[in-house]
Amino acid sequence: MLGLRVERGYFQRGVALLAGVDEVGRGPWAGPVVAAAVVVGPDVRQVSALRGVNDSKQLSERRRDELAAAILCLLPCAVGAASTREIDRINIRRATILAMRRALARLPLEVDAVIVDGLPVPELGWPHDALVDGDAKCFAIACASIVAKTVRDRLMRRLAPRYPEYGWEHNCGYGTRDHQRALARCGPTPHHRRSFMPVSQRDLFEEIRHPLAGD
Repeated sequence: MLGLRVERGYFQRGVALLAGVDEVGRGPWAGPVVAAAVVVGPDVRQVSALRGVNDSKQLSERRRDELAAAILCLLPCAVGAASTREIDRINIRRATILAMRRALARLPLEVDAVIVDGLPVPELGWPHDALVDGDAKCFAIACASIVAKTVRDRLMRRLAPRYPEYGWEHNCGYGTRDHQRALARCGPTPHHRRSFMPVSQRDLFEEIRHPLAGD
């Protein structure tokens, strides 16, 4: 379980409210990229009330859902996303930053400091620190990771019945073998990222097989 070890250094310097930011969904072939921002303060009761917070990838789906519900009740937080169209238009890196900016802009209160998972993000628009593997080291970032993943997984599960061939209810848009086979068999949906190599290569293959009329 993560404590407030990283955050405590900020609180000792006079920071009262710290926002941890993380994103989920950079790698999938389909669906949005989602970011969350979660605010923590120096009250250690937040940690004890959220016992078990860790990197979302280390948690079972059931435990992640339980913790996400508790985080949303106990801590100020917000979620932002960038759509598939935005990913294709501006690229995944910029879309990820856009989702993070939207999450921070939607926080219900002002924070004194921001810490993001990974490397510094010059385009973020907020002064911030960055922490590599922050979701495994920092309580606030881990909470953001849990919320972002839970929200994105639920979005993909809601989309899954509309496109049952792709198995989004269990692969959440990632490039699993069943997703790859469905893409080859059925082609991309409006929710696929056409700028991503597997999807764009499939479109290219179809163009070769079925050239435009008159060419």
